[in-house]
Order: sequence, then C-alpha cells, then structure tokens
Amino acid sequence: MKLSHFQFDLPKELLAEYPAENRDEARLMVIDRKKGTIEHKMFKDVIDYFDDGDVLILNNTKVFPARLYGNKEKTGARIEVFLLRELNSEQRLWDVLVDPARKIRIGNKLYFGDDDSLVAEVIDNTTSRGRTLRFLYDGSYEEFRNKLTELGETPIPKYISRDVTPEDAERYQTIYAKEEGAVAAPTAGLHFSKHLLKKLEIKGIKFAEVTLHVGLGTFNPVEVEDLSKHKMDSEELKITQEACDIVNEAKAKKKRICTVGTTSMRAVESSVSSQNTLNPFDGWTNKFVFPPHDFTIPTCMITNFHTPKSTLLMMVSAFCGHDLMKKAYAEAIKEGYKFYSYGDAMLII
Repeated sequence: MKLSHFQFDLPKELLAEYPAENRDEARLMVIDRKKGTIEHKMFKDVIDYFDDGDVLILNNTKVFPARLYGNKEKTGARIEVFLLRELNSEQRLWDVLVDPARKIRIGNKLYFGDDDSLVAEVIDNTTSRGRTLRFLYDGSYEEFRNKLTELGETPIPKYISRDVTPEDAERYQTIYAKEEGAVAAPTAGLHFSKHLLKKLEIKGIKFAEVTLHVGLGTFNPVEVEDLSKHKMDSEELKITQEACDIVNEAKAKKKRICTVGTTSMRAVESSVSSQNTLNPFDGWTNKFVFPPHDFTIPTCMITNFHTPKSTLLMMVSAFCGHDLMKKAYAEAIKEGYKFYSYGDAMLII
C-alpha cells in the first residue's frame, strides 16, 4: 500500500466543529466485513451488537489542559506553549511546542497569568517548534500542577476554527478518563454516555481498561509514499494483568472483543504474545498499524471518521479491508457524516 491510496476529497463542512448534543446520539455507521454491508444507526444502538461476556477495550487516558498562552519578556509578544510531556517533576522540566517558534530562543523567559506568577525559561531546542522549558513557580509541586491546570485550556485540535468553550473541558474527555497524560482525546470513546455504559454492563458486557497517553503525533500526516518508512511518535502505554485476564478469557471463549478507538487498537497490537494472547505492558510504543496487518485479538472496532493520509485511516483500512473502507467513506461523505475528533462513529464487525 502506498500513501496515495489514502487520499480522498473531504468537504470542509464535514469536519465537526462541535460534538453531538448528547454523547450517544452521534450517528453510527455499522460495517459488516463478512457480508460487505453498511448500515446507518445511532451510536446508542451499538449495544445491539454485543452480548453477555463480550469485551470492550477502553483507553482510560485523561486529557490535561495542555495549551497555555504566555508573554515573552521585554517584548510582551503572545506565545502559545503546548505542553507535550513532563520530563522531570523535581526540576519542573517539560517538553513543549511553541508558536511562533522563531521568536523563542534558549535563555528566553516566558510569563504566564495576569500576575506573572508562573515563569518558564527556555533551556533547550528539540525540534523546529520543540523546546525544553524549566518552570519557575513559588510553591509545592502540587500547587504548581494546580497552577498549570488553572492557566491551561482544553487542547481541542487545531482544525477546529472556533475558540475553546467551557463545555469542551467536559466533552473533549471520555467519561471513563482516569489516568492523566494525554494531549489529545481518544475520540471514539467520547460517544459513550454513563447511561449507555450502564446498559452495556447490565447486559453482561465486560470492560478492559488500557492506558495509552495520546500525543500530538496522532495528528501527524504521513509524508512518505512508502508506508513502511514512516516513523510514529512514541507514546506511553500501560496494560495491566487485570486487563489481560479479561481479554484473554473472552478470547478463549470466542467472545466478541472490541477495541474502542485506534488508540486502544494500537495499545493491544503493541503487546501480543507468541500465543496470540494479550501481555501486560509498561513502557513506550511507536507501533504503526498499516495494511497488510494480521489482527489476532480484536474481532471488531469502534472508531471515528478520519482525515486523508492519516495513520488512523491506515489502521482502519488494515482492519476493515481497503476496498470496503473506501466504499464506506464514500457513503459517509454522501450521507453527510461528520469527521474527525468531534465527529460521528463507525463500528466494524
């Protein structure tokens, strides 16, 4: 498969600027790989496709308010600082992206908040937009983290052209988010309401939670025609023994195992044993799933509609089959499905 196989024309008006009014009332396209059929449903109908003992694999990462705005010393220029990850909690070192980057050099200081109570010093250049910052704050580590949360805003994706609203803090987060560390939401999970999860639980569906802290690399378009040459950013991943037990028991009983989102899929595919069971994992993964790929654990997946040339689209192609995926996407565009982070969903069985 080549990069050009993943190009398609996506009308701009199909990029979702806002989520559906109710989480579980987004649209749901159901694709049956065996039959080659496409059905149109509501997301809450997803319950009809699962039975007692089936498993949903959820990514319980939690998005933190990663986008800050500061002012450069002397000039007062407004600078966006996007927190990627903490490098050292004692020294308050962070890996960040800055914009505009050309103005930010080693030794520069940035001031945050109306009272300039938080200061950061640039101590290294990592990439063209990447910097290492040391935060200076008069207070305990907990107070410092609270200050970051207070000053930061929800890191909704750049394609959304509107300003952040207070609702985004709730809606750009899954209701089962627990482990803080993501700078982008695992968006397929945004469609689950408390009510729907409860109904699934009552029906006997089990939940296996994994933690993959989604980085900005998830939005990086592929730029090489030969997909095998593409390098994924590494992301932190944790899979517990408890999650493995739930998944492996369901696999042994030939139950339906569904990864909720491309991040859950990448998590699982990063830790398959030689016996084709799920292994515990604690570390970093840069697994890139693209066709052809042999999936041994998940029997179905829930995912949103992705943008052209994205690694996410390549994973869906590998799981769904390329021709069926292309047919489904053509139909989604024709039917006006919403794409991307706040968009509609697809269930592939």
